[in-house]
Amino acid sequence: MLRLRDIHKTRGAGSQRYSLSIPRLDLAPGQQIAVVGPSGCGKSTLLDLLALVLSPDASGEFSVDLDGGRFDIAALWRGHQHDALARLRRKACGYVLQTGGLLEFLDVRGNIELPRRLLQLPMDSRVEQLAAHLEITEYLGKRPNKLSVGQRQRVSIARALAHAPRLVLADEPTASLDPANAQRVMQLLVQQAQVSGTCTVIATHDEPLVRNAGLAVLPIHWQRDADGGVTATLGEWR
Repeated sequence: MLRLRDIHKTRGAGSQRYSLSIPRLDLAPGQQIAVVGPSGCGKSTLLDLLALVLSPDASGEFSVDLDGGRFDIAALWRGHQHDALARLRRKACGYVLQTGGLLEFLDVRGNIELPRRLLQLPMDSRVEQLAAHLEITEYLGKRPNKLSVGQRQRVSIARALAHAPRLVLADEPTASLDPANAQRVMQLLVQQAQVSGTCTVIATHDEPLVRNAGLAVLPIHWQRDADGGVTATLGEWR
Protein backbone atom coordinates (compact mmCIF):
# COMPACT_ATOMS: atom_id res chain seq x y z
CA MET A 1 0.00 0.00 0.00
CA LEU A 2 2.87 2.37 0.83
CA ARG A 3 6.41 2.01 -0.48
CA LEU A 4 9.26 4.23 0.70
CA ARG A 5 12.89 4.03 -0.41
CA ASP A 6 15.77 6.30 0.59
CA ILE A 7 13.62 9.05 2.11
CA HIS A 8 15.44 11.90 3.86
CA LYS A 9 14.17 14.87 5.82
CA THR A 10 16.25 17.53 7.63
CA ARG A 11 15.12 20.33 9.90
CA GLY A 12 17.29 23.10 11.34
CA ALA A 13 21.04 23.52 11.02
CA GLY A 14 24.24 23.07 13.04
CA SER A 15 23.64 21.98 16.62
CA GLN A 16 19.89 22.43 16.04
CA ARG A 17 19.85 20.12 13.01
CA TYR A 18 17.72 17.00 12.99
CA SER A 19 17.89 14.55 10.06
CA LEU A 20 15.71 11.48 9.51
CA SER A 21 16.65 8.72 7.08
CA ILE A 22 14.23 5.99 5.96
CA PRO A 23 16.20 3.43 3.91
CA ARG A 24 13.18 1.20 3.32
CA LEU A 25 9.59 0.92 4.51
CA ASP A 26 6.75 -1.14 3.04
CA LEU A 27 3.27 -1.03 4.56
CA ALA A 28 0.52 -3.47 3.59
CA PRO A 29 -3.25 -3.28 4.14
CA GLY A 30 -4.17 -4.44 7.63
CA GLN A 31 -0.59 -4.37 8.90
CA GLN A 32 -0.09 -3.28 12.51
CA ILE A 33 3.29 -1.81 13.48
CA ALA A 34 4.82 0.38 16.16
CA VAL A 35 7.68 2.81 15.64
CA VAL A 36 9.62 2.85 18.90
CA GLY A 37 12.19 5.32 20.17
CA PRO A 38 12.81 7.98 22.83
CA SER A 39 11.37 11.50 22.72
CA GLY A 40 13.01 13.63 20.03
CA CYS A 41 14.19 10.71 17.89
CA GLY A 42 11.90 11.56 14.94
CA LYS A 43 8.79 9.45 15.42
CA SER A 44 6.46 12.39 14.78
CA THR A 45 8.48 13.41 11.71
CA LEU A 46 8.02 9.92 10.28
CA LEU A 47 4.26 10.03 10.92
CA ASP A 48 3.98 13.46 9.30
CA LEU A 49 5.74 12.12 6.19
CA LEU A 50 3.34 9.16 6.06
CA ALA A 51 0.37 11.48 6.61
CA LEU A 52 1.43 13.55 3.57
CA VAL A 53 1.67 16.76 5.59
CA LEU A 54 5.48 16.97 5.43
CA SER A 55 7.51 16.86 2.22
CA PRO A 56 10.71 14.81 1.98
CA ASP A 57 13.92 16.62 1.05
CA ALA A 58 15.07 13.67 -1.04
CA SER A 59 13.42 10.40 -2.05
CA GLY A 60 14.27 7.36 -4.08
CA GLU A 61 10.63 6.27 -4.11
CA PHE A 62 7.52 7.32 -2.21
CA SER A 63 4.31 5.84 -3.59
CA VAL A 64 0.80 4.99 -2.37
CA ASP A 65 -1.62 2.46 -3.85
CA LEU A 66 -5.25 3.57 -3.45
CA ASP A 67 -8.49 2.57 -5.17
CA GLY A 68 -6.70 0.62 -7.87
CA GLY A 69 -4.25 3.39 -8.74
CA ARG A 70 -0.67 4.19 -7.77
CA PHE A 71 0.22 7.74 -6.75
CA ASP A 72 3.78 9.03 -6.85
CA ILE A 73 3.87 11.09 -3.66
CA ALA A 74 7.41 12.32 -4.25
CA ALA A 75 6.38 13.69 -7.68
CA LEU A 76 3.30 15.37 -6.21
CA TRP A 77 5.47 17.16 -3.66
CA ARG A 78 7.99 18.19 -6.31
CA GLY A 79 5.19 19.51 -8.49
CA HIS A 80 3.60 21.43 -5.60
CA GLN A 81 0.37 19.49 -6.14
CA HIS A 82 -0.98 20.39 -2.70
CA ASP A 83 -4.64 19.92 -3.61
CA ALA A 84 -3.98 16.37 -4.80
CA LEU A 85 -2.02 15.62 -1.65
CA ALA A 86 -4.86 17.01 0.48
CA ARG A 87 -7.41 14.81 -1.30
CA LEU A 88 -5.29 11.73 -0.73
CA ARG A 89 -4.74 12.71 2.90
CA ARG A 90 -8.45 13.20 3.61
CA LYS A 91 -9.45 9.93 1.99
CA ALA A 92 -6.61 7.60 2.93
CA CYS A 93 -5.48 8.73 6.40
CA GLY A 94 -6.81 8.89 9.92
CA TYR A 95 -4.73 10.50 12.67
CA VAL A 96 -4.85 9.95 16.44
CA LEU A 97 -2.98 12.72 18.25
CA GLN A 98 -1.40 12.45 21.69
CA THR A 99 -3.89 14.94 23.12
CA GLY A 100 -6.87 13.76 21.07
CA GLY A 101 -7.13 16.93 18.96
CA LEU A 102 -10.91 17.09 19.37
CA LEU A 103 -12.95 20.19 18.47
CA GLU A 104 -14.45 21.60 21.65
CA PHE A 105 -17.37 23.31 19.87
CA LEU A 106 -18.65 19.93 18.60
CA ASP A 107 -20.10 17.16 20.70
CA VAL A 108 -18.62 13.66 20.56
CA ARG A 109 -20.91 12.58 17.72
CA GLY A 110 -20.01 15.68 15.71
CA ASN A 111 -16.29 15.06 16.20
CA ILE A 112 -16.58 11.45 15.05
CA GLU A 113 -18.77 12.35 12.06
CA LEU A 114 -16.50 15.19 10.91
CA PRO A 115 -14.25 13.24 8.48
CA ARG A 116 -17.31 11.62 6.87
CA ARG A 117 -18.95 15.02 6.40
CA LEU A 118 -15.77 16.47 4.87
CA LEU A 119 -15.73 13.60 2.37
CA GLN A 120 -19.51 13.88 1.82
CA LEU A 121 -20.02 10.29 2.92
CA PRO A 122 -23.48 9.14 4.07
CA MET A 123 -24.27 9.24 7.77
CA ASP A 124 -24.81 5.49 8.19
CA SER A 125 -24.51 3.32 11.31
CA ARG A 126 -20.70 3.38 11.41
CA VAL A 127 -20.51 6.07 14.09
CA GLU A 128 -22.81 4.12 16.41
CA GLN A 129 -20.90 0.90 15.74
CA LEU A 130 -17.54 2.48 16.54
CA ALA A 131 -18.96 4.16 19.64
CA ALA A 132 -20.28 0.82 20.88
CA HIS A 133 -17.01 -1.02 20.24
CA LEU A 134 -14.97 1.76 21.87
CA GLU A 135 -17.39 2.01 24.82
CA ILE A 136 -18.30 5.67 24.32
CA THR A 137 -21.97 5.42 23.28
CA GLU A 138 -23.14 7.21 26.44
CA TYR A 139 -20.91 10.19 25.63
CA LEU A 140 -22.09 10.88 22.05
CA GLY A 141 -24.07 13.95 23.12
CA LYS A 142 -21.38 15.40 25.40
CA ARG A 143 -18.68 17.97 24.65
CA PRO A 144 -15.03 16.83 24.83
CA ASN A 145 -14.33 19.00 27.91
CA LYS A 146 -16.73 16.79 29.88
CA LEU A 147 -14.68 13.65 29.19
CA SER A 148 -11.67 12.10 30.88
CA VAL A 149 -8.37 11.87 29.01
CA GLY A 150 -8.94 8.17 28.30
CA GLN A 151 -12.45 8.82 27.00
CA ARG A 152 -11.16 11.62 24.75
CA GLN A 153 -8.57 9.26 23.28
CA ARG A 154 -11.26 6.69 22.48
CA VAL A 155 -13.27 9.41 20.72
CA SER A 156 -10.16 10.37 18.77
CA ILE A 157 -9.72 6.75 17.70
CA ALA A 158 -13.36 6.59 16.56
CA ARG A 159 -12.93 9.79 14.54
CA ALA A 160 -9.75 8.46 12.90
CA LEU A 161 -11.57 5.29 11.81
CA ALA A 162 -14.96 6.83 10.94
CA HIS A 163 -14.31 7.30 7.21
CA ALA A 164 -12.73 3.82 6.82
CA PRO A 165 -9.23 5.09 5.91
CA ARG A 166 -6.59 2.73 4.55
CA LEU A 167 -4.00 4.06 7.01
CA VAL A 168 -4.33 5.15 10.65
CA LEU A 169 -1.44 6.95 12.32
CA ALA A 170 -1.25 7.38 16.09
CA ASP A 171 1.31 9.66 17.76
CA GLU A 172 1.95 8.56 21.37
CA PRO A 173 -1.81 7.93 21.84
CA THR A 174 -1.40 6.60 25.41
CA ALA A 175 1.37 8.89 26.72
CA SER A 176 -1.04 10.88 28.93
CA LEU A 177 -2.77 7.82 30.41
CA ASP A 178 -2.12 5.72 33.48
CA PRO A 179 -0.88 2.16 32.76
CA ALA A 180 -4.29 0.49 33.02
CA ASN A 181 -6.00 3.01 30.72
CA ALA A 182 -3.02 2.98 28.36
CA GLN A 183 -3.32 -0.77 27.91
CA ARG A 184 -7.09 -0.55 27.36
CA VAL A 185 -6.89 2.28 24.82
CA MET A 186 -4.08 0.53 22.93
CA GLN A 187 -6.06 -2.72 22.79
CA LEU A 188 -9.17 -0.93 21.54
CA LEU A 189 -7.21 0.94 18.85
CA VAL A 190 -5.55 -2.23 17.56
CA GLN A 191 -8.76 -4.29 17.70
CA GLN A 192 -10.84 -1.75 15.79
CA ALA A 193 -8.12 -1.23 13.19
CA GLN A 194 -8.00 -5.01 12.68
CA VAL A 195 -11.80 -5.21 12.30
CA SER A 196 -11.65 -2.44 9.69
CA GLY A 197 -8.67 -3.97 7.87
CA THR A 198 -6.79 -0.72 8.38
CA CYS A 199 -3.01 -0.44 8.29
CA THR A 200 -1.91 1.09 11.60
CA VAL A 201 1.35 2.82 12.51
CA ILE A 202 1.73 3.79 16.17
CA ALA A 203 4.60 5.96 17.40
CA THR A 204 5.53 5.30 21.02
CA HIS A 205 8.37 5.11 23.53
CA ASP A 206 6.64 2.22 25.35
CA GLU A 207 7.84 -0.96 23.63
CA PRO A 208 6.38 -3.42 26.20
CA LEU A 209 2.92 -1.87 25.74
CA VAL A 210 2.83 -2.30 21.96
CA ARG A 211 4.39 -5.76 22.11
CA ASN A 212 1.67 -6.84 24.56
CA ALA A 213 -0.85 -5.55 22.01
CA GLY A 214 0.71 -7.80 19.36
CA LEU A 215 2.35 -5.13 17.18
CA ALA A 216 5.57 -5.62 15.24
CA VAL A 217 8.25 -3.11 16.22
CA LEU A 218 10.37 -0.82 14.05
CA PRO A 219 13.07 1.00 16.07
CA ILE A 220 14.49 4.42 15.29
CA HIS A 221 18.24 4.61 15.97
CA TRP A 222 19.87 8.01 16.44
CA GLN A 223 23.30 9.47 16.96
CA ARG A 224 24.82 12.84 17.81
CA ASP A 225 27.00 14.10 14.95
CA ALA A 226 30.19 16.20 14.95
CA ASP A 227 28.22 19.41 14.28
CA GLY A 228 26.07 18.77 17.35
CA GLY A 229 23.05 17.83 15.27
CA VAL A 230 21.21 14.52 15.32
CA THR A 231 20.85 11.89 12.61
CA ALA A 232 18.12 9.28 13.07
CA THR A 233 17.59 6.17 10.95
CA LEU A 234 14.55 3.91 10.75
CA GLY A 235 15.73 0.40 11.59
CA GLU A 236 14.71 -3.13 10.65
CA TRP A 237 11.89 -5.22 12.13
CA ARG A 238 12.46 -6.77 15.51
